[in-house]
Amino acid sequence: MRRIRWGTCATALLVLGSCDGGGIGLQEARLRPVLGCGELEQAIRTAALAEMEASLAANLALAKQGCSYGGESRNGVAGMPAPSAAAGDVDSASSGGGASQVSTTNNQVVGVDEADFIKNDNTYLYLAANGAFRIVRAWPPTEAKEIAKVAVEGTPKKLFVKGDRALVYSSLTSSSSSGASGWSGRECTYGYNCSFTGDGNPTKISIFDISDRSAPVLIRELKLSGSYVNARRIGRGVHTVLSAPGVKIPGLASWPSDLPRCSATSTPAAADAAFARLREQNRQKIMETSLSALVPSVSDRILGAGGAVLAVRDDLLGSCRGFYAPSRSRGGSFTTLLSLDLESDAPVGASTIVSEPGAVYASPKALYLAVPQQRGSDRGWYASLPSAPEVTLLHKFELAAEGSYYLGSGLVKGRVLNQFAMDEHQDHLRVATTTGRLPSKDVHSTLSVLGPGMIQTGVLDQLAPGEDIRSVRFDGARGFVVTFKKTDPLFVFDLSSPYSPRALAELKIPGFSTYMHLMDRDHLLTIGYDANDQGSFAWFTGVLLQIFDVSNPLAPTLTHKEVIGTRGSSSEALTNHLAFTYFAPKQLLALPMTVCEGGSGKGSYGTTMSFSGLMVYDVTPATGFKLTGKVEHAKAGASCHNWWTNASSTVKRSIVMDDYVFSVTDEVVKANHLANLPVDVAAIPIR
Repeated sequence: MRRIRWGTCATALLVLGSCDGGGIGLQEARLRPVLGCGELEQAIRTAALAEMEASLAANLALAKQGCSYGGESRNGVAGMPAPSAAAGDVDSASSGGGASQVSTTNNQVVGVDEADFIKNDNTYLYLAANGAFRIVRAWPPTEAKEIAKVAVEGTPKKLFVKGDRALVYSSLTSSSSSGASGWSGRECTYGYNCSFTGDGNPTKISIFDISDRSAPVLIRELKLSGSYVNARRIGRGVHTVLSAPGVKIPGLASWPSDLPRCSATSTPAAADAAFARLREQNRQKIMETSLSALVPSVSDRILGAGGAVLAVRDDLLGSCRGFYAPSRSRGGSFTTLLSLDLESDAPVGASTIVSEPGAVYASPKALYLAVPQQRGSDRGWYASLPSAPEVTLLHKFELAAEGSYYLGSGLVKGRVLNQFAMDEHQDHLRVATTTGRLPSKDVHSTLSVLGPGMIQTGVLDQLAPGEDIRSVRFDGARGFVVTFKKTDPLFVFDLSSPYSPRALAELKIPGFSTYMHLMDRDHLLTIGYDANDQGSFAWFTGVLLQIFDVSNPLAPTLTHKEVIGTRGSSSEALTNHLAFTYFAPKQLLALPMTVCEGGSGKGSYGTTMSFSGLMVYDVTPATGFKLTGKVEHAKAGASCHNWWTNASSTVKRSIVMDDYVFSVTDEVVKANHLANLPVDVAAIPIR
């Protein structure tokens, strides 16, 4: 067992720094309410100044080294270089008559629905795809067809369906924000080397009355200046996290015009003087620029018959109510938590932070936003974690259909991988984080427990030195963490006491898991990558399925293993849990898969694509994996050269209805009988 430091808040003083009266970083992390638009403008200006100072300090340091970093930050000033990505594997029910059993969205938390581009009940599939909101009558499969297609402004991305209401998110093209530096065009679901920022475009929410499934009627639309980051539905309440661009002040410069770039002739004194002049020029521009138009906006329209506008609510955030600012300004973006009642026309509620976005986790009662913070060259750092090169701010919001309410904030060292690195149990939040990046020898992980009020109650530090976290799963009083460098340690934790979390066991095997699924109380079903140990590092090889017996937490065992293809094989389910379909009533696993053969196991990719489509397994703890069959889809668009963190496949989702499985690509929905998977019962185009 590796050496692990642990402690309650009393001992945390020795491990991580001050307790802040019982909670590490509590005062530093807490948000303060912004009282009016004037104070909000000052908070924005302070954030802009802090980011400008940090950017110039970074470039000044580079100037003294004889070269510059040409990156752009969100306010148009050169930003800090992004942390280097790890070197991969180098050193490292709608109506009667429907189906009786159906799979649904693979949600992390029971009772907390996650937005996805497809939803279903026992009769219909609902899709946000290819420019439209679509409804497919899927049951019976022999008669499956698209029965409704309603054009949606922008690019439809996600949706929720509850009863006779559907809510669709779409991304609106905006020349002022689309493609802005710092925003990703590709959705980030597995945050190993991507950020949870949204695409930088404004968002539209369209709400439809679908009581007549063949004729959806638009009854409400909201337009938001922020880009979609994540969303949850709890009963009738829909809670959406959005990120709006921060300060874009014209005329700010990142490099002095009178100082040559990458020049070996510039003296440190000349660089200091040039950057001092530029700093003052930028400061004057920030102080003189009007910032009132930079506040995020929300407009809301209630529609009647024929699209008639019945009510208009514009400038819903214009009063600057519900805004919060961090005690330590570290970025000028806005992150908004917008809550609405899907079954009524009541006004929306919103809480907005002058902050970057982050990973989102929600329990039935609360939503948590995990905002990464990296030590830069700017002035000041968190006094409670003085030696930590990166920390995570955790902001907690109480959820209700009519609104969201800020409850408090906490601070932990390291960064979270994704939503599964967080979990709430008996009013305590457990968080698994990694500090540093491979191949640095200082990489290690931490498991923190925060109680009510976001006060840290317990911590396990220095987990798996030299390795980073690749997957996390919590289950009540237990926790499971997979780390990796060249082998896959599966850690088992006892979290029954929030004051004294304990590491119980560590199982080392080749490869690693990117997602862990609870088959039942005693078994974990995982997907990840196999690996070929090369001594100081390992090569990734094929896609790896595993079953672990965790009935004895002191001695977890690997009971079954299945390797699919060679290096280059890929699946959407590797980095997006919504593509992972384990249907417990039938003990069936359906996985999107691109299978590539011919890899050597020594770093070369397999170049022969032997399959692209959906693979279906019978899976039991006793017998392991038995391939039931495959549903073939077109190989066009599939690749044998996906980097491991950009895992993908032509098939994106699958749904089980009784003895049929539906596989979904960007172009088609197929229905196949489980007893004869190669034969298509139906193929419904969604182009």
